[in-house]
Amino acid sequence: MKSLRPLFVATALLALPWAASAQVEEARVIVRFKPQADSVRAKALSVRATATEARDVAQTRAAALGLRTGQSLAAGISLDERTHVVLARGMSSAQLAQKLAADAEVELVAVDQLRKHTKLPNDPLFGGATVNAESTVGGVQARTIDQWYLKAPGSVTNPAAVSSINAPAAWDVTTGTGSVIVAVLDTGVRRDHPDFGNADGASQFVSGYDMIGTQSSSAGSVATAIANRPAGADLTLALDYGDWVSQADINAGTLGSSCTSADISNSSWHGTRVSGLIAAASNNGTGMAGVGWGLKIMPVRVLGKCGGYDSDIIAGMKWAMGINVPGVPTNANKAKVLNLSLGGSGSCGTTGTGALYRDAITQVNAAGGAIVIAAGNSEGQAVGLPGNCPGVITVAALRHVGTKVGFSSLGPEVTVSAPGGNCINTGSNQACLYPMVSTTNAGTTVPVIGDASYTGSGASVGTSFSAPIVSGIVGLMASVRPGLTSAEAIQILKSTARAFPTTGGTAGIPQCQAPGSTVQDECYCTSSTCGAGMVDAAAAVAATVALNGVGVAITQSPASGLTAGQTLTLTAAASGLPSGRSAASVAWTLVNGGGIVTAFASGANTATATITPTAAGSFTVRADVTDNAGVVYSQTATISVAAATTTTSQTPTTSSSGGGGAAGAAWLAGLLLAALALRRSAARRGC
Repeated sequence: MKSLRPLFVATALLALPWAASAQVEEARVIVRFKPQADSVRAKALSVRATATEARDVAQTRAAALGLRTGQSLAAGISLDERTHVVLARGMSSAQLAQKLAADAEVELVAVDQLRKHTKLPNDPLFGGATVNAESTVGGVQARTIDQWYLKAPGSVTNPAAVSSINAPAAWDVTTGTGSVIVAVLDTGVRRDHPDFGNADGASQFVSGYDMIGTQSSSAGSVATAIANRPAGADLTLALDYGDWVSQADINAGTLGSSCTSADISNSSWHGTRVSGLIAAASNNGTGMAGVGWGLKIMPVRVLGKCGGYDSDIIAGMKWAMGINVPGVPTNANKAKVLNLSLGGSGSCGTTGTGALYRDAITQVNAAGGAIVIAAGNSEGQAVGLPGNCPGVITVAALRHVGTKVGFSSLGPEVTVSAPGGNCINTGSNQACLYPMVSTTNAGTTVPVIGDASYTGSGASVGTSFSAPIVSGIVGLMASVRPGLTSAEAIQILKSTARAFPTTGGTAGIPQCQAPGSTVQDECYCTSSTCGAGMVDAAAAVAATVALNGVGVAITQSPASGLTAGQTLTLTAAASGLPSGRSAASVAWTLVNGGGIVTAFASGANTATATITPTAAGSFTVRADVTDNAGVVYSQTATISVAAATTTTSQTPTTSSSGGGGAAGAAWLAGLLLAALALRRSAARRGC
């Protein structure tokens, strides 16, 4: 069986101190400087800096770092006030990371990895049972392809599809509101597809941004080749210009050595497919329906030819949530949900790349956003980065009968599972029976302008298409509860998920096991391998409605005027809980210490906690109240801290004998006058 592994990556280059060449190999790392580093203190970088300002500061810091380490370094995109992409030549990225990590000003350094989508399968024979043909035309099995994954489980029209999400019952409550924006971090979109325009002509899109190589001034650089973007393009459209890779690209070497002949493929139109699943228009007499067609899509382009870099994905995550990124225009449309149908190898640890993702996720959650990530297509092996990070909704893929589809990754990091498409045919020339139908483009390289293509009966499958199903559901949930938090969304999705089936799969398949080095194809899911269950849109929306009226209040003592060194007491209490519910536990999380607090002093797992800031500034905390049914209600609070007051001693104006105190001004004046008087007296006496 072929493995499907979505790819993620991205970055932008700045002024390079070397000439561009056809055969480009760049060592590329992400460097975070220490807050007190001389290069940081010498010239501050604001998150509101222009592209020129950000480029100048980053390049100055990179140049200074190069002088200290004996390297010729260039700067790329800045992720925040002290984190930048740094590039070099003549060594590997790992070698550059090792060298720079030894510098006294560096807090963290990580390889800015180029990660790849694996190709979409062109073989419809994805493991398993034979399904009886509804009809046969010319020896080829024919079947009406529909959006089976949206319907009620086991519907009359498709009784075998038990993993369907029951969207129609959710639509009885809401089809989504335009104030809820889902950011799609992907290859960009084809805005000209007819199914992204409503009957009244309104678009399903808001302005987005193209993150790939947007700060590059080196013609021919790897980032420029990956972007494949025409000169003068409007970056706010975040269009997909095609991500095909040809033998000519490989021969030229412009995409770097990580792009090989194995990556040769046609354009995927991946972001357009993902966007259609979330919010393709409906009631417009055209094509298909998205999970939440009343929602809006914000395209954030982070993937291009042969993939993209960690740095662009992290920058895109922050920007989508309205968190300023140096050198990138301020985002006027804050997203509520982020969809990342991408991933790759690596752990989400507290150092290196994992630490950078953790930091971005924490900031997004604190800003009120929820992040949905595809588990990956590693054929039953472990979930990769960033789907294995805490604070995200990780989605595995199911076959129509509710078993894990062969290509899907699995593991304890998975939150829930959703339909991912499967073909199950065993005969030749057979159409895929259970694809994830969505919007696409017919172009094999460059796009066909105004094209109205759909994936149809092709093998459009993968966890890349499971994640947007859940993103659409979270968008519906946020439409009925605008203040929905990530913690609430996770808990609701888990508590309302339907149990996995234990029968109905291909004969003889095993139960899914913890991921290891051995591939696992179709298997019966468990709660430790595929999440809490099969996602249910209607149940999730209904449970969210029930939360309205519930609130968590955080009280502070002192209520205001907190100063550095003073202990703050915080108390959390829930109100408006549904009948029969009561608060069972409270947990406090330090969302952002602001450099002035590192942990709670006491009570981190009780209703009342204390914390003591060490300096002036601000910090953010979150209280998670869990009721006796296991539902979590959250509230955040940002606390401002003033500098500690100091007592100034009164300087004496007179001095007594013996003491070492400072002389007052009046006393000194008097002493001077006395000296002058004595001098005049002595002169009169002839002394």
